[in-house]
Order: sequence, then structure tokens, then C-alpha cells
Amino acid sequence: KRQLSAERIQFATLCWSIIVTGWNDGSTGPLMPRIQSVYNIGYATVSLLFVCATMGFISGAFLNVPFSDRFTFGQLMVLGAFLQVITYAMSAAALPFPALCAAYAINGVGMALQDGQANGYIATLQRKPEKKMGILHAAYGAGAMLSPLAATQFAQMAHWSFHYLVSLSLALSNMALLIIVFRLRSGDECLVDVGQSPIEKKTSNESSLRQILRLKFVHLLSIYILVYAGLETTIGGWIVTYVLHEKQGRSSSGYISSGYYGGIMIGRIALLKVNEKIGEHQVLFFYCLLAVGLELTIWFVPSIVGGAIAASFLGLFLAPWYPIAMNEAARILPQWLLAGSMGWIAGFGQAGSALFPFMTGAISQRTSIRSFPPM
Repeated sequence: KRQLSAERIQFATLCWSIIVTGWNDGSTGPLMPRIQSVYNIGYATVSLLFVCATMGFISGAFLNVPFSDRFTFGQLMVLGAFLQVITYAMSAAALPFPALCAAYAINGVGMALQDGQANGYIATLQRKPEKKMGILHAAYGAGAMLSPLAATQFAQMAHWSFHYLVSLSLALSNMALLIIVFRLRSGDECLVDVGQSPIEKKTSNESSLRQILRLKFVHLLSIYILVYAGLETTIGGWIVTYVLHEKQGRSSSGYISSGYYGGIMIGRIALLKVNEKIGEHQVLFFYCLLAVGLELTIWFVPSIVGGAIAASFLGLFLAPWYPIAMNEAARILPQWLLAGSMGWIAGFGQAGSALFPFMTGAISQRTSIRSFPPM
């Protein structure tokens, strides 16, 4: 019972860490129009926030692999959380736009470290790892669903940047919990607490980075996550601006982003049995077809309400794509490379969550935001 309780506490702490990540991603869309207004910048310039985040994510992906050999799991999680604290302290001060871009880059490194380490640790658990992976990423959806509720309100206030004070308090609580629960220890020491043996050690004297870079599967999965994360965040980041300018929406349109991320949260838990029954490989094609149909609905149906409902269901059917990929990685990759590989996949893949929204903004600057749905 003590070991099961320890595992639940560890899992809940990691879920909170991912909730904070989701909170960050979900707040960008509702704040985007206000950021453009405050700094008097266009789509292409505001999209530099995504470019800087991309640089942060890729840097975090590169750092995750060698850092996993040099530092403990607990130390890397706390380091990632500390970088988020720095980010939100800078952002809340409403500094000039270049400083805001720098904050997004720092945040990208912090989120990449936490995302990779959390995924790698959950994948090593023996009790229902697939279910835990689904719940872990549902936690991301929960954070991303709740943040637009706050960000939409702050976007209409004079002190709009105070939204980041809420983010700062969440980041501080995340860092405190990580220190208390994991106590800066290694993943092996944390596994012993939950009644598991330490993971098998590497059988080669070659560096982990070289071993990982030689694995074709790691690169294929990184590209898959790159495209998926880009799709997911492009929709969440630009749909509010699209509805405001193309569907004549009101300031409350920010809540559409909450519905979208709410669908992601629900889908990562509610569709677990569907994935298991149909098969994780086959079911992705079914979800993909449904997602295409729902995206066409958002594009061509003039109704704001209809588009909002379609966005919620779109989130629902996009939801399983990420955890299914991570489950597959956990089955195939050797355990001694799991933390570093997950860090590489998640960090490099998360770069898509910045790269594709930037591309959308750059194209919209030359044409208009109506380019968002076909993108």
C-alpha cells in the first residue's frame, strides 16, 4: 500500500507539471490579439514568439540527452520548472517585445526538459503504463482548457500581462512539488520507492547521444510528433484570431480555445478503450479522417457556434495521437535510452508546436488569417 501510494503521489506530481505546460500553450491564442495591439505588430512579427519557442524546444531536445547522463531525473525536472519561473517573471513585467521573445525561448527549454523526463519516467512504470500515459497527456489538455478562461479575461484588461502572474504562481507550485516529491533523486531511486527494480543499464560504452542518433525509429517518431504538435498548437493558437477576423466573433471567442483543449483532455481518457479495441495503429487512420472532416467544417461553415462545436470534437479526435506514439516508443526503445530518447522525441517534436504556428502567421501576414484552415 505504501508503494502504491508513493506511485500515485509521483504520478499526480508529474501530471501537475504537464498541466502547467498545457496552461502555457493554451494561453497564447487568447492573448495573441492583445499582444499584437499592445506592441503594434502584425501576424509575422507576433509569430516570432513561436520562432523563439522553437529555438528553446530544440535546445531542450539536444540538452536532454547528455543531461540525462550527467544529472538526475529529479534535478532535470526542477531545472525545467525553474526556467518556467524565470519565463513568467519576465513576461508579467510587460517588457519590450524582444524580451518577451527571449522569455518564450527560455520557456521552451524548460518545457522540453520536463516533458521528456516525465514521459520517460512514466514509460518505465510497470502498472498500466499505457493508461498512465493517456492520463498524463490528458493533464496537458486540462491545463490548456483552463488557461483560456483566464487569458480571455486578462486580454481585455489594462494590465493584460498580469495573466503571467497566475502562470508564475503555478510554476512556483510545480517547482516546490517536484522538490518535495522527487527530492532531486535519480529515476532509479524514485522507482525503488514504488516497488520497482532499477531499469537495466546500457550495454555499450558508447555515449547515449550517439546511440540515440543512430536509431531510425527515434527520428521517424520525432518527425511524427513534430507534425502532430504543430497541428495541435496551430489550431489552439490561431483559431481565436481566425474567428475574430473571419467569422466576426466577439471578445468571448477566446473560449473556443478552451472547448478545443477540453476535447483533447477528454479524448485522451475517454477513447482509451476505443484505442485498445480497434488497435492503436489502425485507429489513428480513423481519427485522421474525422479530423479532416471537422477542419473542413470550421473552414466552410459560417456559424460561430458550429465552428466552436467542431473545434471541440476536433480536439477530441486529435487527443490520442500523442500518447499512442509515446506508448509505441516505450515498447520499442531499450530502457537505458528511454529517458534520453523521450527527451529528444518530445523536445524536437514540440518544436513543431512553435514552427507551424509561425508559418501560419507568416503566411497570414502576406495573405490574411483565412489561410489558417487550409494550413
